[in-house]
Amino acid sequence: QVRLVESGGGLVESGGSLRLSCVASGKDFTVYTMGWFRQVPGKERELVATIDGGRNTDYSPSVKARFTISRDADAVYLQMNSLKPEDTALYSCNARRRWPNGRVNDYWGQGTQVTVSS
Repeated sequence: QVRLVESGGGLVESGGSLRLSCVASGKDFTVYTMGWFRQVPGKERELVATIDGGRNTDYSPSVKARFTISRDADAVYLQMNSLKPEDTALYSCNARRRWPNGRVNDYWGQGTQVTVSS
């Protein structure tokens, strides 16, 4: 059974830091692109950052230079610095693999809430 379990969310003051963790189990995730997405009520889920098996990273412009994504074989982390109230959201971990035939395996965690007070 595939599981992605996030931790590390919480309440922090503006300018503070948090480190999110996501532990994946049930598959070999070394070939998966792992990522963090976030969503606030009433808005679409948005990409925060991704990291592939080769450690290549991609960031939303809104978090670049403040957030850093990293990974192990079966875990992905998000170091969030200089947090702003607009970073408040439910942060979810994602694991995605796109096969040569176009099929996509997509797995999600339950999410961890991040709240930044002004």
